Amino acid sequence: MQKVIYTEDLPEYEERSSKVFKKNGNIERKFYEAASLRLQYELVKLQKWIIDNQKRLLVIFEGMDTAGKSSTIKEFNAYLNPREARSVALPKPNSKELGQWYFQRHIKQIPNAGEIVFFDRSWYNRAGIEQIFGFCTQEQHEHFYRQVNGVEEMLVDDGILFFKFYLNISKETQQNRIKDRENNPLKSWKLSELDYKSMEKYHEYEVLRDKMFRLSGTPHAPWCELDANDKKRARLNAVRYLLLNIAYEGKDESVINGVDEKIVRLHA
Repeated sequence: MQKVIYTEDLPEYEERSSKVFKKNGNIERKFYEAASLRLQYELVKLQKWIIDNQKRLLVIFEGMDTAGKSSTIKEFNAYLNPREARSVALPKPNSKELGQWYFQRHIKQIPNAGEIVFFDRSWYNRAGIEQIFGFCTQEQHEHFYRQVNGVEEMLVDDGILFFKFYLNISKETQQNRIKDRENNPLKSWKLSELDYKSMEKYHEYEVLRDKMFRLSGTPHAPWCELDANDKKRARLNAVRYLLLNIAYEGKDESVINGVDEKIVRLHA
């Protein structure tokens, strides 16, 4: 069973001082980079342990548009061996896939022995975006909830190390990030008409998010909710939470001594 250990203070290299946090409470880049580098060493150790012991690690990332799912996966992947770690972002199902068992195309992507797989969105599309925009029926939505906990329990029972992260942001943060994408030509490719529609449906997403936590947050597959209004703090805490809950060889406990209670909340 996954656990969450909160620390009153961040680790020593993130001491609470004016040099660590900006006036708005966001973490300073210098200290973020120092903390991230230490965690990257631990992730490399974790991957070696996974490869040597033929383990399988599956990590799901969910959240509203602009929450930072892709950039958080990038944080995890920064120094991993790409031959044994991959990110999966499935497009909308084709006509053949629409006639399959809903989980089928996702199950094809679960990790092989010695592999790490990150899902940038997952089967939980049916819990949120598909329901909001009418891409599934109400019966399909409810049927999903009748099956999802059993599917995830089977994955865990088969020995897969399984984690679910939800990146949560405020409506104001979402609006600011969409505006940033509009004004930044290097990020404009991330924008779609659905992003604007999703912003209008913010409250509906909140309702379905809470339903998802309630119905699919279980002891064998809990939801780790991250306050992602500061992407940097969310990334650091996501990595710490995962490392905290895997007993890999050579773990440096001084680097992974817990997570920030202002950022992390568990739903089990």
